[in-house]
Amino acid sequence: MADNKVVGDVEEEDIKFKERKRWVFFGLPFTFTKYIITDNMITRNEGFLSKVENDCYMYKVVDVRLVTSFFERIFKLGTVICYTGDTTDKELKLIHVKHAKAIKNYILEASEAARLKRRTINTMSLNSGDIADVDDVDGVD
Repeated sequence: MADNKVVGDVEEEDIKFKERKRWVFFGLPFTFTKYIITDNMITRNEGFLSKVENDCYMYKVVDVRLVTSFFERIFKLGTVICYTGDTTDKELKLIHVKHAKAIKNYILEASEAARLKRRTINTMSLNSGDIADVDDVDGVD
């Protein structure tokens, strides 16, 4: 049997992208923020002494945006912003990462596939209004 390396709770073969937040100048990965993207989830690990791990399921990603500043373009970096229906982070930012365009495209495709797989139409919280109005179709109580 093959030994699969485990990163956190995710096996190495399940990881599609594994990136680090980088400095804008020279693109050096001297930060303590890591991003792990799999088919089902986006994970952001931050910190050196005190660590914070934040996960977001792919089916909760509503839209993805790619932002590249002048210096990011020079050093071939980008910032991917994921707009989610998650309660902890409405905007999940993958800041100053390499391969930003490929990551953005992958998240768009994977989130759509995850929504179809779970049969989720919309992840946004909608106000249902007055529940009594649902049965009151013809105006008669």
